[in-house]
Amino acid sequence: MEKSNQQPTIATAFKKAIMGFLTLSPMILAVIGLVALFQTYITPDMLSKFFGHGEGLDILDGTIIGAISSGNGAISYVVADGLKQQGVSDYALIAFIMAWTTLSLTHLPAEASVFGTRFTAYRNILTFLCTLIIAYLSATTLRLFL
Repeated sequence: MEKSNQQPTIATAFKKAIMGFLTLSPMILAVIGLVALFQTYITPDMLSKFFGHGEGLDILDGTIIGAISSGNGAISYVVADGLKQQGVSDYALIAFIMAWTTLSLTHLPAEASVFGTRFTAYRNILTFLCTLIIAYLSATTLRLFL
């Protein structure tokens, strides 16, 4: 009897899922460790010193710093609130939150190993450019309504 004609079972799917998780778990642990290091050693006080140099540079700085310090979306709002209280512009905050959740230098090796280097490069370049554009448009729109 050939296995290719049989329907996959829940047990087979479960075994494949566990094997996939076990294969990726060292990379997942490494990413968690890198994110924890960045969140521990890069404080909101350090981040606030990079901002305040005009809309364009604030967007660029917010995007770069968000990509470097990446993390969970819910945490990004708390960090952004702390930065807002220190006078960081909406342009920088929007770019920071977007980059924090969509770009991540710490995730690049894991993403490249799963999706391939070419896809990872294209996705990150396009996400970087879109973050710059959307942050500018969002902050400008926010200014119009507030």
